[in-house]
Amino acid sequence: MNRKVSMGALAIATTLLSANSGMAAERGAGFYLLGSKGPAAGIAPPPGLYFQNDIYLYDGSLGGGKQLPTGGKLAVGVEGQAVLAAPTLLWVPEEEVLDGRLGLGLTVPYGWMKTNADVTIAGPLGGTATGAITDTVFTVGDPLVSASLGWDSGNLHWQVGTIINVPIGDYQDGEISNIAFHHWGADVNGALTWLDPASGYELSGALGMTFNAENPATNYKSGNELHFEWAALKHFGQTWDLGLVGYAYHQTTGDSGDGAPRPFKGKAYAVGATIGWNFEVANQPVSARIKYFHEFGVENRAEGDSVFLTIALPLNSPKKSSPE
Repeated sequence: MNRKVSMGALAIATTLLSANSGMAAERGAGFYLLGSKGPAAGIAPPPGLYFQNDIYLYDGSLGGGKQLPTGGKLAVGVEGQAVLAAPTLLWVPEEEVLDGRLGLGLTVPYGWMKTNADVTIAGPLGGTATGAITDTVFTVGDPLVSASLGWDSGNLHWQVGTIINVPIGDYQDGEISNIAFHHWGADVNGALTWLDPASGYELSGALGMTFNAENPATNYKSGNELHFEWAALKHFGQTWDLGLVGYAYHQTTGDSGDGAPRPFKGKAYAVGATIGWNFEVANQPVSARIKYFHEFGVENRAEGDSVFLTIALPLNSPKKSSPE
């Protein structure tokens, strides 16, 4: 695999995180976006400044008269759609830390979300019930700051990192649609990639745990969330790759706080496919990727389908290695 293909894969590896319209925890959402990692998850890019934009499309529902805590209320018969963007800047300095490459990132999500509920009940512990409601919002979510550290050894690449949700986004108190989460949160994660340049085969996996603080507007504290994402790909020549992707999600502790109606735990699995394309614009490498996920085995969250559309590119040219 030549440098052009490697740079394309490394640019894709700069994926960071955004708001999540999938369902788990309070209002069935966590700030870690399931499916955001996968291909090249363990590969840290070379020194430089990178830009990536993820467009995330989601369509799901929570049927069967099941209840979802959202906006300080209980919503029944929930359906939701979202189109979110997650522009990200990633800086990898030239200086190594612990013999690894340090990455520092900032993501500011924004977008559109629509939520329909057949019935809403004021107050999580019961109260006045109202009829069908539709809530639509287009706004900015909570920024996320991240740090990672990555290493390489032959065909193996691995990194560890953390993501912090900073609760300063546009949170609409009492509404059932929100992109911001209005609480602090931290995700710790590790990823491993095996990539054989000769054959073009790649296996990647990423494991993480999300910890949530209480939402002061609803007195609701979401439980800890364990997530695992994987990818199996074949790289073809210099320009494109094709493979399978998936994830598993388990909420390991129940929700708590005055706003929690019960120990509310979510679970979900998903499988899908991905295709990536590497090309150049003005002699600069650009990577494009599409990922599709279909969820199954879902509990206490909406079940649906999601699509990621990703563009990643360096904003400055990393130093090229000297010829051997």
